[in-house]
Amino acid sequence: MNSLEQAEDLKAFERRLTEYIHCLQPATGRWRMLLIVVSVCTATGAWNWLIDPETQKVSFLTSLWNHPFFTISCITLIGLFFAGIHKRVVAPSIIAARCRTVLAEYNMSCDDTGKLILKPRPHVQ
Repeated sequence: MNSLEQAEDLKAFERRLTEYIHCLQPATGRWRMLLIVVSVCTATGAWNWLIDPETQKVSFLTSLWNHPFFTISCITLIGLFFAGIHKRVVAPSIIAARCRTVLAEYNMSCDDTGKLILKPRPHVQ
C-alpha cells in the first residue's frame, strides 16, 4: 500500500468518524435537555417538600404522597439513570475516548469532533 492510498484511507476514516460523532450530537442534546428538565423539577419538588412544615409531622411515605410532583419527578430521574441516560449524554466523548485508545497504537489521536491528530513517529536507536 503506497503513501497516497494510506492518506486516502486516513481521510475516509476521519470523515466517517466526524460524521458519526456529528450525528450523535442532536440526540445527545435532547437527552441533556431532558436530564436538565427532570433535574430542575426534582430540585424544585425537593425544595417544596423540605420547606413544608407537615413533612416533619407525618411519616415518610405520607409526606411523599402529599408531594406527588416531587415523588413523580424523583422516580422519573431514578428511572432515567437506570435506563442509561448518564451514558447517552456523554456518548460522543465516549466514542472519541475509545478511538483515542485505539489510535494511540498508531501514533495518532483525535479531538472531540473526530478530527485526526497525527503524532510524530518515535525515533528508534
